[in-house]
Amino acid sequence: MDAKILTESYAISLDQADELKHFRSKFHIPKTKEGNDYRYFCGNSLGLQPIQARQLIDKELDDWARYGVLGHELATHPWVKYHEFLTEYMAEIVGAKPLEVVIMNTLSVNLHLMMVSFYRPTPKRHKILIEYSAFPSDRYAVESQIKFHGFDPASSLIILTPDQEGSSYISKDNIRQTIEKHGDTIALILIGSVNYYSGQSYPISYITELGHKHGALVGFDLAHGAGNLHLKLHDDGPDFAVWCSYKYLNSGPGGLAGCFVHERHSNSFDIPRFAGWWGHDKVNRFKMSPELRLMPGAEGWQLSNPPILPMASLLASLEIFHEAGIESLHRKSQQMSHYLIQLLNTLDQKWFRIISPVDPNERGCQVSIQLKHPDKSIYHQLDQKGIIADWREPDVIRVAAVPLYNTYADIFYLYSSLKTILENYES
Repeated sequence: MDAKILTESYAISLDQADELKHFRSKFHIPKTKEGNDYRYFCGNSLGLQPIQARQLIDKELDDWARYGVLGHELATHPWVKYHEFLTEYMAEIVGAKPLEVVIMNTLSVNLHLMMVSFYRPTPKRHKILIEYSAFPSDRYAVESQIKFHGFDPASSLIILTPDQEGSSYISKDNIRQTIEKHGDTIALILIGSVNYYSGQSYPISYITELGHKHGALVGFDLAHGAGNLHLKLHDDGPDFAVWCSYKYLNSGPGGLAGCFVHERHSNSFDIPRFAGWWGHDKVNRFKMSPELRLMPGAEGWQLSNPPILPMASLLASLEIFHEAGIESLHRKSQQMSHYLIQLLNTLDQKWFRIISPVDPNERGCQVSIQLKHPDKSIYHQLDQKGIIADWREPDVIRVAAVPLYNTYADIFYLYSSLKTILENYES
């Protein structure tokens, strides 16, 4: 490795050459109590606020004050169809057709709604396959669905485990062997596209093809994938996917979620689902018929009218993504995470190991640093140096260099700070 990589001037030169660097100015950067910018590496948990968000929210508040109920038709973005203003932008981000995407509810709600439709167990085919260390809410939802259908998670839940004990990596061969082993007993494969703990991204197309080959339906939780990976959901072909928008998509705490239902299910109105009036044919929705006439595509899974203020906040971010382009952002993300891993690998490895994959095609923004001697004081010392990272029990510091607002200088500062902390820790 060229020694110049270990210099701050090299990081600055990378920032100067970065064609996306101007997007940082579109976000509020949190300040330390001294008034300096934090080095913010927590976009995998909560994205930063787009500066435009307040303006768009204020506009809706103004329209509410001006029009009252008439804002449903007269607002700048008429409220009755507000979710439609988000659809094409979100479809770009996840690689789908607009017909296949809708913004609605929150992540775990959408996960349950999708399992109502796509987890249809039988006495022979009743198992759900999830990955090791799935996000707890996913596991809770899956186990509750299994119980709801009268089965026992002890026999109906399959855990896709790492290749080796003490590792967090799951190979494609391991995935294939697990699916082949359980074969025609699997009703649903539900995988997090990026594991929240290790940062490993799993191959959506490969898993989908294997699952369908063995007669299973396939869905993905894209909580850590949407706005992070260069997704191609339509081409990859899973039956459904769900995601939140408050991480890489910067919609704000508790922001709205997204849902993808593949085009092949668009006119399958006999699929079991929970229904609400916003899934009704929009032309006739307000005729208040007692007979439900579902819309085709993902919109047909809607329950309620759109919450305008959270949608305005999300629109502010999606407009930035549209301008920057998800392909360019993902390419920069890979470069930034590679640079971070290069720097971390020069430090004394007796204190930690990087559990995120080396292959850039198997990770996104997040790099997970697993401490060999778990001591949360190391994480707290990073905070004292003006770095906002993320701790995940029992022993992982998660850092995500987000291409929209992080800089290479941020990464170098993180590396040099951790280097100082570990040198003092050792002494």
